[in-house]
Amino acid sequence: MGAAAAAALAFAPSGGRGMEWTGYLLALLFAGVSLALVASVLLGLPGTWLMLGLAVAVEVWDHFFHTAADPVTFGWPTLIAAGVLAGIGELLEAGAGAAGTKLGGGSSRGMLGAIVGGLIGAIVCTPLIPIPVLGTLIGALLGTFIGAWIGEAGSIRAEDPAATFKAASGAALGRLAGTLGKLMVAVVIWVLLVVAAFVP
Repeated sequence: MGAAAAAALAFAPSGGRGMEWTGYLLALLFAGVSLALVASVLLGLPGTWLMLGLAVAVEVWDHFFHTAADPVTFGWPTLIAAGVLAGIGELLEAGAGAAGTKLGGGSSRGMLGAIVGGLIGAIVCTPLIPIPVLGTLIGALLGTFIGAWIGEAGSIRAEDPAATFKAASGAALGRLAGTLGKLMVAVVIWVLLVVAAFVP
């Protein structure tokens, strides 16, 4: 009877060692996947929001499969704080990009070229420059500059190479500042969520 009771406790779904082990495994898996999502910010992808969405999915999973005695993975206050930070990151990126374009005197065509060129440059240069993060960032900046240059050259600025260069430079600098600002916010969110996942 004592052996049967011990076996039942060992395989119980709440509070046993198996639950603690799976909790740490889940936290480790989340840390790895979400770190890749943080890096995707450099590609112009919504990595911050995908990371937050993954965390919300894990939290909803907790409510279905954890008992009242088991700790949640993140906690809703942490997720709300992460959401606020993600919004701040978007504002930083948009503000820096607009400021850079305005500073350079760029047009809407230049802005569109900068966005498209930055995305293409990041994708193309990531495998060509096999340095994690740096290769993607260099590609995004080069693509932003070239894309803005093409966009501005197709407008009335085609007759003024100096103005075209200034607009393209402003767009590239704005992209750099915006991307780095958003990346820093994404890293802060990653640390916040990973710490919450590992610390009950």
